[in-house]
Amino acid sequence: MSTYRVTFLPEGKEVEVEENITLMQAAEKAGVYINTLCGGKGVCGKCRVQVTDGKVLADKHSIGFLSKEELMEGYVLACQTKVSSDMEVVIPPESRLEAEQILMEGTVVDYSQPAKVFVSKVPSDPLSLFEPLVQKIYLELKEPSSEDNIADSDRVIRELRKKTEYQTFERSLRCLRDLASELRSNNWKVTATIAKHGDLWRILQIEPGDTSEQNYGLALDVGTTTVVAQLVHLKSGNVLGVAGSHNLQSHYGEDVISRMVFACSREGGLNPLHEAIIKDINNLIKSLTDDKGIGVEQITAIVAAGNTTMSHLLLGLVPCSIRLDPYVPTAHAFPQIRAAELGININPEGILETVADVASYVGGDIVSGILACGIADRQEVKALIDVGTNGEIAMGNNDWMVCCSASAGPAFEGGGIGCGMRATLGAIEKVEITNGRVEYHTIGKAKPRGICGSGLIDAVYELVRNGIIGQEGKFNRSTKHERVIERDDEPQFIVAYSHETETGKDISVTESDISNLVRSKGAVFAAIKSLIDYVGLGFDQIDTFFVAGGFGSYLNIPKAIAIGLLPDIDPKRIQFVGNSSLMGARMSLLSTHAFERTAKIASMMTNIELSTYLPFMDEYVAALFLPHTDRKLFPSVDYKH
Repeated sequence: MSTYRVTFLPEGKEVEVEENITLMQAAEKAGVYINTLCGGKGVCGKCRVQVTDGKVLADKHSIGFLSKEELMEGYVLACQTKVSSDMEVVIPPESRLEAEQILMEGTVVDYSQPAKVFVSKVPSDPLSLFEPLVQKIYLELKEPSSEDNIADSDRVIRELRKKTEYQTFERSLRCLRDLASELRSNNWKVTATIAKHGDLWRILQIEPGDTSEQNYGLALDVGTTTVVAQLVHLKSGNVLGVAGSHNLQSHYGEDVISRMVFACSREGGLNPLHEAIIKDINNLIKSLTDDKGIGVEQITAIVAAGNTTMSHLLLGLVPCSIRLDPYVPTAHAFPQIRAAELGININPEGILETVADVASYVGGDIVSGILACGIADRQEVKALIDVGTNGEIAMGNNDWMVCCSASAGPAFEGGGIGCGMRATLGAIEKVEITNGRVEYHTIGKAKPRGICGSGLIDAVYELVRNGIIGQEGKFNRSTKHERVIERDDEPQFIVAYSHETETGKDISVTESDISNLVRSKGAVFAAIKSLIDYVGLGFDQIDTFFVAGGFGSYLNIPKAIAIGLLPDIDPKRIQFVGNSSLMGARMSLLSTHAFERTAKIASMMTNIELSTYLPFMDEYVAALFLPHTDRKLFPSVDYKH
């Protein structure tokens, strides 16, 4: 088969590929990342690139998304265009997949270095017991004698019982094989690595000398969009570093549905998704260990938290039934495994624990967040809201927990929006309109490339406040504003003019964009209201609303309330909690009790399936207004023109 060279600009990266692979596949091989929402099906049009040199044929998908002028200039869809010659390809700004505002720190718990003491397991405080999932214990054993001739492994266990006060230990065959020689060649001075496994401790390995300080763990937030890791010193509890990256699975679809379709619609479709997340994790491990001068073999434990689909893809489990009625995953609780079984580059005996899920669309990331926020450990009723393509909501206290998931659509993440984009470099994230004058702020203070979810919320609020659109989301035809134009038979508002943008095109908010946002915010608020009504409470009876994730970290709360996304309560009762999934994973890594709490939290949560919960649709329809058709729910909102 013929091979050709493809050069990607502006990066200047060159790669040699076989004939007939797509430009998207060639870009991936070159380490160049191109936007795609549909997983390469050619139905989203986000992967448009320009072939400036080489032979290319336009396909039917490209024709549907590109103008005649663009086709003449060599624009194609990367996912549908096959390599048939040496080529030079320019990736325009709007098609580049660059670093997002990856939320790598949590602010939920002030986790100071824990005291080296053992205390009672107090249900109201998951961190009362500092007891890492994997520990290294230095042992100085007595040599066998005629009076003390117990087996080598029993000698190790006897000393572990003295040092730790744990009683039940399990030995693996791998550990036993070299035990006799390890003990005798090292003068009976060794370090035992032990891991909590159910009701007992498993001896993972025996090392010569005292290596108890060389013990590290990894807390992982396996998100649909980003993957974030914290490197933790397990003996002290200190966080040594944090790193994040874009989830490479995005090559196969931006959301969990498109990834499930990819995994299940073709033979071997699961493998590339599984391999992509393992590659992400290994890259993060290498970055963190290189930075700190630590060997990867010194990492002995990982705790991963992700939504139900991400957990399945991480573990290589078939996710196909998750998206099909009656929405049944392969598993909710996951076994402890050797990370090496998945190809994760840590200590060969190191363990991986995955936080339990609740339902097909309420995963371990929410369970982990509930742990971090202490919702299940207090009498006060609190709620956790994670807004994304799916809006997941959980609420309750130490007696009960309920949760649900609403399909909010991709608008909050820039999908389905004409000039929408993820929260990456150049995304407009804040908008203000004062006396007709528009001011905006972009991520990284870069030239505008598009508008992300928080920017869209700001823009819609400002348009209503200034009377440019009505509360039904339609443009006010009598409004005379220089930025209101009609293009392609649709009214729109120009947020940034073409001469201001990196793409050289206007960045606008259209009536269709506003409609998409209204539907998305309506789904989230309807889910919150449905859950509140289901348990027979009012908004005033919820002590705190926690807003989690990267979207919440730069959301303008008053504007989110004013458009009807969040309930109209005292903004002081709404708290951003950062990456609560990562925080909960770290807590679980450092406390066996905290990890056990995640399983109990998952089991006590009652999931309300909104697709079969009749009041939800009525609530959804009522929420398709700015802020809501029932103004009694939003007494503080008063749009003043």
